[in-house]
Amino acid sequence: MTSLLDTLKSAAFDLGPDPALIIDADGRLAAVNEAAQGLFGHSLGLLGRGAFRAALPAGSALIALIDRAASSNTRVRERALRISLYGVPTFEADGAAAPLGDGSVLVLLSVRPNLAGDLGAADAAGLRAIVGLGQMLAHEIKNPLAGIRGAAQLLKTGARAEDAPLAQLIVDETDRVKRLVERMEAFSDDSLRDLAPINIHQVLERVRALAANGFGEGLTLRERYDPSLPPLIGDEDALIQIFLNLVKNAAEAAHARGDDLGEVTIRTAFRHGVRVRAAASDRGAGQPARGAPLEVRIADNGPGVPAHLREHLFQPFVSAKATGAGLGLALVAKLVAAHGGLIDFESEPGRTEFRVLLPIAAPEELPA
Repeated sequence: MTSLLDTLKSAAFDLGPDPALIIDADGRLAAVNEAAQGLFGHSLGLLGRGAFRAALPAGSALIALIDRAASSNTRVRERALRISLYGVPTFEADGAAAPLGDGSVLVLLSVRPNLAGDLGAADAAGLRAIVGLGQMLAHEIKNPLAGIRGAAQLLKTGARAEDAPLAQLIVDETDRVKRLVERMEAFSDDSLRDLAPINIHQVLERVRALAANGFGEGLTLRERYDPSLPPLIGDEDALIQIFLNLVKNAAEAAHARGDDLGEVTIRTAFRHGVRVRAAASDRGAGQPARGAPLEVRIADNGPGVPAHLREHLFQPFVSAKATGAGLGLALVAKLVAAHGGLIDFESEPGRTEFRVLLPIAAPEELPA
C-alpha cells in the first residue's frame, strides 16, 4: 500500500508552476518537482549530494522557514524571502512550509519577478531551457552562415566603392552571429568570454549602421552622445546584442505609429554616484558595489508598452508583438546583468525609453 509520504511526494511533482521540495527528517533533499528543477538548475545536484542546509549560506531565510515549520509542527508562510543558493543568483520568493508528519517538510516557493539588475531566478531557469534548445540548433545555423559569408565576400570583391561597406557589414554580422552560436554551443549561461576596454560609442555606431540599413529604414534616427565617456570593460559581441535588440524593438514600435513621423533616439550620459552590486558570475559573491555611471537610453515615440505586460517584460516568452517570441528582452536583461549593470524602462503612449547602466572600467583594467 502506498504510504502517505509517497502520495505527497508524488503530488509535489504535480503542484503546477511553483517550485516544490521535500526535505526529510535528516535535512536532506528527498524530492523536487519540475519547476524546482528548472529554478535551481545545476545546483540541484549539490543540494542532493549532501545535507540540504549545508548547501545554503549561514542565516538562510529558507532554512529558517523550514525549521519554523518543523519545530511548530504547523504550516508557516513568509513573504519576500531573499534566497541565496550557491550557483544561482539571489532571488525573492514567497514561501510556505508544511510538516508531513514523519519529520519531513514540504516547501513551496512562489518566485517574484525582478525587473532591474540581476536576472530573476525564474527568468534564468527559463533561459537555461532556451539556451539548451539553441545548442541543438547551433550546428544547423552555422552551415548556412558559412555560405552567406562567402557570398558577401564575393559581392564585396565586385562591388562599387559606395556599396563595399554594406558587403563588409554582412561579413562582420555573419561572423558575429557565428560567435554567438558558438557561445550557445558552450552552454554558458552567464560567462562573458572576450572582456576588454570598449568605447560604447563604437558599439552604438555599429548598431546604428545596422538599423539605418535595415529595420530602421523610414525612421528618424537621432544620437545624443556624451563624447567624454570613459571606456567600460565588456564583451563587444554581447554589448552589440544588447543594444541591437533594444534599438530594433524601438524601431518596430516607432513603425507601429503608421505614419512617417517615427523616431528612435540613442543617448549616452555620465551619471555620478550610481553604483551596483558586482555580477556574481564574473566577480564572485560578496564583492563590493562598483560604479555604474555609464548610461545609455533608447527612446521611441511609438504607442508604448501595454500596461498588463510591464511587470513581466524581461521574462521569457513575454512579448507585446503578435508574432514575437518574447526572448529578446529576456536575453538583454541576462547580458546586462552579466556585465554587472542594470536595465529598466519607462513607457506611456507616445514615448517609451529603456535605460541601461553599465560599470566603467577601473584604472587597473585599462592598458598601460
